[in-house]
Amino acid sequence: MFDTDKWQEIFSTIKKNKLRTFLTGFSVAWGIFMLMILLGSGNGLQNGVQKEFESSATNTIWVWSGQTSLPYKGMKPGRNIQLVNEDYDAVKSSVKGIDKSSSRYNIWGTNTLSYKKQFGSFNVRNVYPDYAEIEKLKIIKGRYINEPDIEQFRKVTTISSQVEEALFKGEDPMGKYINVNGVPFKVVGVFTDDDNNGDDNMRLIYLPISTAQRVFSGDNRINTIAITVGDASVEESKQIEQEVRSKLATLHKFDPTDPRAIFTWNSLEEFQKFMRLFASIRLFIWIIGFGTIIAGIVGVSNIMMIVVKDRTKEIGIRKAMGATPWSIVSLILQEAVLITSFAGYFGLVLGVVVLETIGSKIESPFFSRPSVDLSIALYALLLLVFSGALAGFIPARKAAAIKPIEALRDE
Repeated sequence: MFDTDKWQEIFSTIKKNKLRTFLTGFSVAWGIFMLMILLGSGNGLQNGVQKEFESSATNTIWVWSGQTSLPYKGMKPGRNIQLVNEDYDAVKSSVKGIDKSSSRYNIWGTNTLSYKKQFGSFNVRNVYPDYAEIEKLKIIKGRYINEPDIEQFRKVTTISSQVEEALFKGEDPMGKYINVNGVPFKVVGVFTDDDNNGDDNMRLIYLPISTAQRVFSGDNRINTIAITVGDASVEESKQIEQEVRSKLATLHKFDPTDPRAIFTWNSLEEFQKFMRLFASIRLFIWIIGFGTIIAGIVGVSNIMMIVVKDRTKEIGIRKAMGATPWSIVSLILQEAVLITSFAGYFGLVLGVVVLETIGSKIESPFFSRPSVDLSIALYALLLLVFSGALAGFIPARKAAAIKPIEALRDE
């Protein structure tokens, strides 16, 4: 039941001790404000790393060739390993657990693209249809390279929106022909990658790998193999990675343990490492944040002890007039909870406002959009209120234990 007289007394006490109450409330507000900022910063780091990984599937294993560093079956080290189409076909058909796959053939040097009187230097990637899902491309016009393009050696291309803007100047590119190093290719689609707008990775086009190898004298050479492993765990992906290495070692006759014959990069393993790192960072942030809050709560408890000491005679008079221990306890508790709740709510709101206004404008590599989950913020506030009640309980018990005769003698 709401006791008006008790609340009036609490507000009167607070009004008489403005500076003391302000400093106590400030320590609590600062604690939860810093917790919000720390949690938001932790999320900003995680968002930034996830954004870097979003440019391609996080469950991809990349494979590229190197040079042997170990002797094997009478062959000396130092042999160059050149991946070919047959390697890709063998890996795709014999290694279990592969979801999407593509090899890639690179055309080195400057690649000149032109349309009518517009020219430009762009990157050219020659791949299979699955590569769109591996790189998470978004088709905004037409389509991507498909299997008939590969099988029939079609001279078609899917270009980026940046290439469209540079060469076509507002003209619809669909069905038009662009020259790639002097060879005409028909534009069948336009793609974009929202996470890489303005980046060099958007200054490119895709060609069917079979066509590119034939037209640009690539023979059967490839430079990279990319495979996704579906919903495999990290351990399962490492097993698939090892099977790929073993298969290529058999085909090219090198030691499967040779670290430089071929190179692999398991993005799933790296992604999980970052996730574990951020779990540790979040734990550290919570420890630091709670440490700051606890410091504020200790301040509340100390202030309540001072309040009890200052009002010892008053409490004695109350008890002499018949006040129950609970009425004394509730008076102290309510004041502690009021200060903690108000200051905590103010610090929480301030932290959320700072993150929403300033944090939403922060976009940089490995740090993006720092924010905090509102439910976590509310749970932190509830925990703060509970802690405030706990902070006031010890002084409240001391106040309730005061004997009237001893309190009246207090100077």
